[in-house]
Amino acid sequence: MFSFAPTPGQSSADLYADLVESARALTDGEPDGVANMANVAALIWQFLPDLNWAGFYRMVGDGLVLGPFVGKPACIRIALGQGVCGTAAATGQTQLVPDVHAFPGHIACDAQSRSELVVPVLRDGQVIAVIDLDSPSPARFTPDDARGIKALAAALVTCI
Repeated sequence: MFSFAPTPGQSSADLYADLVESARALTDGEPDGVANMANVAALIWQFLPDLNWAGFYRMVGDGLVLGPFVGKPACIRIALGQGVCGTAAATGQTQLVPDVHAFPGHIACDAQSRSELVVPVLRDGQVIAVIDLDSPSPARFTPDDARGIKALAAALVTCI
């Protein structure tokens, strides 16, 4: 099968370039969006250290519904504007949260999560999903992570 993995010691920019390239290779020619999200969630988990959750919430109707992920069981439905994911979906803006306990209305699906990065996946200006990353470490995510996951989201627009 495939053996996608980051190169030890590589720069953040190179790691995310490899992640995006690997995601494109895994999803190329596959029309099933759920299968593609599942593989990409596993790929994120493999590429990024210090995560306790990595996956997708899909826009269904007027809210978010749990999609493929790696980690502990999660909240199934999130209303727009609620929590970090709902805020990202409602605003269409990336949410880089160094301390989830300081985020107004944070939804604690896993009490061990301390920081979070949520990036909307936009198609024709509309949110179709969000990529959600949680970490048990405070301030785990950086602006480099946000840029990298935004590039991943852009690469996935046509295949999820």
